[in-house]
Amino acid sequence: MNIILEFLNFRHVAMELFIAFAPLVLFFAYMQHRSLRLPRSYVLRLLKGVILSYVGLVLFLQGVTQGFLPAGTEIGRIIGGAPWRWALVPLGFFFGLAATAAEPAVRVLAIEMEKASGGSVGQKPVLVTLSLGVGIFVALAMFKLLAGISILWFVVPGYVLALVMTRFSTPSFISAAFDAGGVATGPMTVTFVMAIALGAAGALEGRDAVADGFGLIALVALAPILSVMALGILYSRKRSG
Repeated sequence: MNIILEFLNFRHVAMELFIAFAPLVLFFAYMQHRSLRLPRSYVLRLLKGVILSYVGLVLFLQGVTQGFLPAGTEIGRIIGGAPWRWALVPLGFFFGLAATAAEPAVRVLAIEMEKASGGSVGQKPVLVTLSLGVGIFVALAMFKLLAGISILWFVVPGYVLALVMTRFSTPSFISAAFDAGGVATGPMTVTFVMAIALGAAGALEGRDAVADGFGLIALVALAPILSVMALGILYSRKRSG
């Protein structure tokens, strides 16, 4: 019963999202009155979409806060204190893969890339590439945490490689790649995967939850950049071949 009451107490999340939604709705209403003059049926459909998005986001973020954060922290703490703590590496790959595949913003990016490319770049290759890339880098982040390696050994070479890859990828894929870096770091990844890393860092001897637990999101943001540009290089070679 307490769990149900905690979940239903979402006034704080609802107010935060209302503050975020209100300026967008007011700006649209102003532009509709001033110049857009869109048909009434279109405006009604848009308002329905806004209401559904608002309700869905409130429920989603409340569920993430009440469920994923505590669960992720507890999972990380248990595994980090166990003799088989190295299981965090394959589990990190699985969690990163699953969280990215479930990320709504990633699916929107895949849909928009397919539309912008006229169907030449399908949703499925983009989604699979992003999910695999994030999974690999989450596994690297868990390895970094267990081995006590500085994040600089991963971030600096990673961004150098990203800059080198811009020489071989197409401009459209380069732009999409850097957008994908922000898209993949959504609520699913931040609340669950990062919570696992922080829980594990707190349980491991000689590790600091702040210095060693954080930094995972930087690697997650790097993964889609490299993944999408690698996909762009493959597509460009396929066309030239």
